[in-house]
Amino acid sequence: MGTGFAAAQPLLIGLLLLWSSYGKFADLEQADRTALPRLVGESRAIPAYKAVAGVEAVLAVALLLPPSWAIEAFATVALSAGFTGFLIYSKVVVPEASCGCAGKSAKPVGRRSIARALLLLATAALATTASTGWWSAGPGIAVLVVEAAVFVMLSAELDRYWLLPIRRFRIRLSHPYAGTASSTAPLAATHRRVLLSPAYRAVDGMLRSDIHDYWDDEDWRYLSYIARYDGRQATAVFAVPHQDSTPESVRVAVVEVASGLTLYRPTVLAAVVG
Repeated sequence: MGTGFAAAQPLLIGLLLLWSSYGKFADLEQADRTALPRLVGESRAIPAYKAVAGVEAVLAVALLLPPSWAIEAFATVALSAGFTGFLIYSKVVVPEASCGCAGKSAKPVGRRSIARALLLLATAALATTASTGWWSAGPGIAVLVVEAAVFVMLSAELDRYWLLPIRRFRIRLSHPYAGTASSTAPLAATHRRVLLSPAYRAVDGMLRSDIHDYWDDEDWRYLSYIARYDGRQATAVFAVPHQDSTPESVRVAVVEVASGLTLYRPTVLAAVVG
């Protein structure tokens, strides 16, 4: 079973890399929302992003198609280690940057993204011990269902498919002001910080509801509002840090409901003050 489990890993890794590569090629502008402009320069951010997506695609095909070579797994270990290092760099040096890993997500890099990269690194390291291809893994492939579920739970890009519906159902059962989202701060206090922020004034004219949903994720609390942008249905998502109480620390992004594209994100909020 152990050998089959190791042999099955390239199947999962290959599918994950295909998804990640597709997400990057589908929206190259994501590069500007990551730490790449800071790391390699603004003019080289999109080419570097393309190059990473290309490497992911090549590795994915090599992992998924026969024959099976150990070099494929070792190359994936190197790529995963690079992912992990980049995400740690992003969180430390450019904390407002998004992951840009596999899809459209306005969330800053957090512990979930780093944990996912570490899990990918671990599965790639396990794959280096395999002596056969994934098509010969036998029952070991069944365990990939559990691994895939863990990857889904660690992927903020997929929250809208499973986590947000759960949270919305919870909101229907209990009005947002009936309690608090966590022990960190009352929702009413977070709401007041949002109302006093330059971010709120930047999008106030687009909002069409009061708080629609809210949740805590690591060092941030997120509040969403129904919005409209140029006639399109959208969601305004405010990110409020737990550790910084200044109004200027609140960030906002307006995301189209249908496509998940970020339609508007004010970059210089200080200019809105006054």
